[in-house]
This record gives sequence, C-alpha cells and structure tokens, in this order.
Amino acid sequence: MPFPHDPAGRHRAIAGIFTERVRAVDDWDAPAPVDGWAARDVVRHLVEWFPSFLESGTGLTLAQGPSVDDDPVAAWTTHADAVQELLDDPDTATTVLSNPHIGDIPLPQAVDQFYVSDVFLHTWDLARATGQPDRLDEEFANQMFSGMQEHDEMLRASGQYGPRVDVPETADITDKLVGFIGRDPSWTPPG
Repeated sequence: MPFPHDPAGRHRAIAGIFTERVRAVDDWDAPAPVDGWAARDVVRHLVEWFPSFLESGTGLTLAQGPSVDDDPVAAWTTHADAVQELLDDPDTATTVLSNPHIGDIPLPQAVDQFYVSDVFLHTWDLARATGQPDRLDEEFANQMFSGMQEHDEMLRASGQYGPRVDVPETADITDKLVGFIGRDPSWTPPG
C-alpha cells in the first residue's frame, strides 16, 4: 500500500516503520553503515538535529524524552510522537519555517521534505546495522531517487551525503538509493 501523500500521513507511516525497527533492536552498540556510528547513533541523529532546525526556523519546541544513551526506544518514540502531534495540529498547518539556506517554507512541507525523507533513508541504516528487513518502500524510494538525481550536484555540495557508490543497473531501488546517498549497499556489520 503506498504511503499517504500528506505530510502528517506520510510521517505517520514512515516513522511507524522506523519505530518497528527501533523496538526490535537488541544491540544498540552494533556498528552502523555510517562510518563511526553505532545503531544508537542513527536514532541520536534523528532526535537531535530536527528539534534545533524546527526551533530556529519557527520558535516551536518539541517535547523531549530521555537521552538516547539512557533509553533509545523512549527517546525515539517521544520524539516521533511530538513530530506527529505537530503535524496533526491544525494550528501549525499555516506556520512557516524560515531558514537562511532554504528560505521560507510551510512547516508541513519542510518537515516532509527534510525530516521525513531523512527518517526514511536512515531506516535502511538501522535495519542493516541490526539485521532487520532493510528493503525500502519501492514507490517512495523511486520518487526520492528521481528527485535527488535532479539535484545531485547541490546535494553533494551540502555535505549531507557521501560520494556516490556505484551499483549495477540491475540493482533494486533500495540499493540504488542508498548507493546514491553514499552507502555501500553490500555493507554488513563486521564480525
């Protein structure tokens, strides 16, 4: 079933899949595909960068859970619930996020474009690090891959993605997408 197209619905679906992966982790210190990261750091990244992005662009503050070091599951679920509450709130539908790099964007669109897509991509990282199912939704992965290819140079210049990893033309869309963002689709945890 395809993801909803509205920001609140898409976040609910994508964050829900990430939550399933978070709840199934049995080794938070397992190495992750991002150099120098463990599984815990995948969650840490998502719960730490977005609140400051949101607050600096809107003045809104998200509820915070425990630290990722103390309880990564509760840190993530508290964070995901707070983002969902923000997107479900009719009062924030007209809020504008202002950022010197991206300009003024309606908050729901900014959350969808920058944060929800990040959760989607990092689902692969967490799943691969912890031996869980790591294939991404084909429709949304195709949509992201197409859009990102159009902005390849700008995305590389942002420093947010590593050098592209070449994959065979016959690779599935998950491998093409993770290769595009600089992950080795054949990466497996050491040992």
